[in-house]
Amino acid sequence: MGIQYFEKQKIFKLDAGNTSYIIGIVDEERFLGHVYYGRRLSDDGIPAESLMRINERPFVPSDNNRDRISFYETFPFEYPTHGIGDYRETCLEILDSSGHSTCRLQYVSHSIFRGKRPLDGLPATFADEADCTTLEIVCSDDLLGLEAVLVYTAFENLDVITRSIRLINNSKAPIYLEKVLSCCTDLDGDNFDIISLHGAWGRERHVQRLPAGLGRSVFSSGRGESSHQCNPFVAVAASDATEDFGEVYGFNFVYSGNFYACCERSQFETNRVVMGINPTGFRWLLEPGQVFTAPEVVMVYSCEGIGGMTRTFHDLYRGHLIRGRYRDKKRPILINNWEGTYFDFDTEKLLSIAREASSLGIEMLVMDDGWFGKRNNDECSLGDWVVNEDKLKGGMKHLVDEVNKLGMGFGVWFEPEMVSPDSDLYRAHPDWCIHVPGRTPALSRNQCVLDMTNPEVVEAVYGMMKKILSEANITYVKWDMNRALSDLGSNWLPAERQGEISHRYMLAVYGMMDRLTTDFPHILLENCSSGGARYDPGILYYSPQIWCSDVTDAVGRLEIQRGTAMVYPLSTMGAHVSDCPNHAVGRVTPFETRGYVALSGTFGYELDVTRIPEEDRKLIPEQIRLYHKYNDLIRRGDYYRLAAYSENNIDDAWAVVSKDKSEVLLTYIQVLQRPNYRSRRLRLKGLDENAVYTDMQTGETYSGSALMYAGLNITELHGDFKGKLIHLKK
Repeated sequence: MGIQYFEKQKIFKLDAGNTSYIIGIVDEERFLGHVYYGRRLSDDGIPAESLMRINERPFVPSDNNRDRISFYETFPFEYPTHGIGDYRETCLEILDSSGHSTCRLQYVSHSIFRGKRPLDGLPATFADEADCTTLEIVCSDDLLGLEAVLVYTAFENLDVITRSIRLINNSKAPIYLEKVLSCCTDLDGDNFDIISLHGAWGRERHVQRLPAGLGRSVFSSGRGESSHQCNPFVAVAASDATEDFGEVYGFNFVYSGNFYACCERSQFETNRVVMGINPTGFRWLLEPGQVFTAPEVVMVYSCEGIGGMTRTFHDLYRGHLIRGRYRDKKRPILINNWEGTYFDFDTEKLLSIAREASSLGIEMLVMDDGWFGKRNNDECSLGDWVVNEDKLKGGMKHLVDEVNKLGMGFGVWFEPEMVSPDSDLYRAHPDWCIHVPGRTPALSRNQCVLDMTNPEVVEAVYGMMKKILSEANITYVKWDMNRALSDLGSNWLPAERQGEISHRYMLAVYGMMDRLTTDFPHILLENCSSGGARYDPGILYYSPQIWCSDVTDAVGRLEIQRGTAMVYPLSTMGAHVSDCPNHAVGRVTPFETRGYVALSGTFGYELDVTRIPEEDRKLIPEQIRLYHKYNDLIRRGDYYRLAAYSENNIDDAWAVVSKDKSEVLLTYIQVLQRPNYRSRRLRLKGLDENAVYTDMQTGETYSGSALMYAGLNITELHGDFKGKLIHLKK
């Protein structure tokens, strides 16, 4: 069993891969404390009391009740609560029927079982009984009648522990939940850095690493989505940790809405990490007998640096989060018409693109925004999911059938959560958008957000989508969301539940995606949110790939894809070759280089293939050949960062190594050429040092040890924005 309870010491020991996580029950009042998290320990000789410092002043309350608050603000609570005297960041804050906010949880009981239960209405990791063990610890505040079930799952072959919580109101009065975070971990140590992923539209998930100073470092989104600005991921790394060495603790929230993560270094120089739903604007009415389930946090420990953390996240998500027939399947090479035509297309234009694309080996045509209602610009028609037959003469089925005759699949774009004020849906149901009565809701991209908390809205929108998807052989859906939430108000929810809008909205979106993937299991669902504003593990549960960013420029994509791949597998990154000058930044890069960068994602095209230069068009069959040759390796292999343009201002390089270490694909991008320099030397990683590897292009051979410890010379590439692939086999 990956989880054990030692009665004599009153400790729980969770073993996951090479990791141990230990929890202790302390004092007569049964406080639940965090003992240890890190490299795996043996079962014997664990000094739990010493590690929790309960044998030091101020001691436990039963021995020193006069300094109870001193105990509260130093004890490493496993799930800290508001109001009792722990002035550090807490996880749970309530408001009871008397207007009080204090809550104190005490251990009651526990259960340990094989396997992992799903979370009600929420995405979560999954595993067979042989792969994991779950611990549920029941705690209670008897005065409130509030029960908290802390849920832990240890993945026995991965350095992964997941956490969530269920709250049950066992009293006869309602309780408001004002803050419900999903995990807390207190880490002991003097020198830590905090790694996070920040950005904006067009430059999502850039890596930031800063020293952990005294006080609180907060990472959050209150936009109703995980956001471009801050990803629901944070890592605490030893200050001397590198890509390959040192301790790193990674935390990732399996949720796509408002989130909150905080790393707090206290007055006693301990480090507390909490993560969960953003409490700002959140208030959940928990009636007697009701249950609230919080989303899951994935915790990864690595003693092999940042790279070790990355590869564990990749293995977990590929094997235990992504579902459906595309979980481990090569994705079709698609061409999306958005940057090629924008709104200016009709059936014949799309078919002309499809004919040319098919002749080059492209496997799917995706029709983006503009096919429905009266949609000739972004000013109208969202919510009117009816085919515009002025554009698509003969209707959707005719177009799809004609594309299928070319041997290609067909995909279509939706933005199901939005409505245009200039739409039939809005005119019929103006109260169906999120708004505060008496206030005019703010527009973004000239659109409002539908109130997905209202089941009638969900049924109406999903009904229109289902009709479209049922009438033609559509095998791909791009689900977009082009604005954040604001003016939070719902005509559907009563006044006392207005604080539930953001979370209920997210639950409804998950429910709708679950219906779509259940009703149409053959459809490949790709999510998008104005680029990469909803790139998180919650979405990956329903959608095996996510559009990485609206910026498709190869140089701009380097840091975006590097940051994304810190947590998320390469197989999930929507990446396309687009036209130049690039529509977002105006940069001109070689078509070949654009292909190399896109190959490290799902790979496809975002252009009008009938209008690109002939020399570019001729390269497409070769790029497609490379995709089919290398995609199994890229999709399944271990990812290693070798160089970062954001750090050296020269070049970028990464490699993917097969699990059996028999094959390596190195991608090298020379962003800026330097005068009067010799070859660039890169040290590879993850190889079999005792093996001999052959460069499949040149025939040269190298020992694995030479490649890793001495390095491989990359001969000079003439000019900026040049790239190279090097394929090595054992």
